[in-house]
Amino acid sequence: MIAVAGSTPATPSNSGAGFSEVLKQSIEAVNGALHEAEASAAGLASGQHANIHETMIALEKANISFRLMTKVQNKVIAAYQDIMRLQV
Repeated sequence: MIAVAGSTPATPSNSGAGFSEVLKQSIEAVNGALHEAEASAAGLASGQHANIHETMIALEKANISFRLMTKVQNKVIAAYQDIMRLQV
């Protein structure tokens, strides 16, 4: 599952959260990381803050999260294609 650093891992709980709910939460976490990185970069560019280290960390965290989400997407598509090729 996709987990952004500093957040809890996206795992189903006993309340019956299914795969789609976990996937939705993971996508929302990646989207939040992207928005955080964008806001940090905009703040640095506008001079609101001068901490380039935090900005670069936020950008890299968003980049890694997005790449991981893309890899999960590719694995899900490959699994779906394998299932569709099964002879029943």
